[in-house]
Amino acid sequence: MSRTHVICNINGDDVEFLCDDGESLLDALRDDVGLMGVKEGCGTGDCGACSVLMDGKLNCSCLILAPEANGTDLLTVEGMADGDHLHPLQQCFLEGAALQCGICTPGFLIAAKALLDQNPEPTETEVRYALAGNLCRCTGYDKIVRSVLEAAVQIRETV
Repeated sequence: MSRTHVICNINGDDVEFLCDDGESLLDALRDDVGLMGVKEGCGTGDCGACSVLMDGKLNCSCLILAPEANGTDLLTVEGMADGDHLHPLQQCFLEGAALQCGICTPGFLIAAKALLDQNPEPTETEVRYALAGNLCRCTGYDKIVRSVLEAAVQIRETV
């Protein structure tokens, strides 16, 4: 199997890595780049744990081949915080107890960010719809939805 040289921007940094042509972006991010926030929950695009933003669009990184990331801008959960200052979504998840084991949390955060980037004033129904591709086996979804709605308020207040 041949290897591909990928050059892309990940979390605001220019990154280069070598990957197998058939390697998933999920595996490349974890194994080649060292970003462990991207989680493998199912490997089939059904759980959302591996969600990333690619050129601003929500994607399951387990369904994308790593060479397809060449020339793109990627955002993972590691890129949400500004240094030691958590993104409002991260802070609200923490304060709202919207996480337990943590496997699904990065995917929920990325999906919520994708929603709030497009719709800064979502309704509860819109939040639930936007997060429908993410599965959690530990918590009820109410704390997650409430945390996203609270983050939306905080983000709007800072703009």
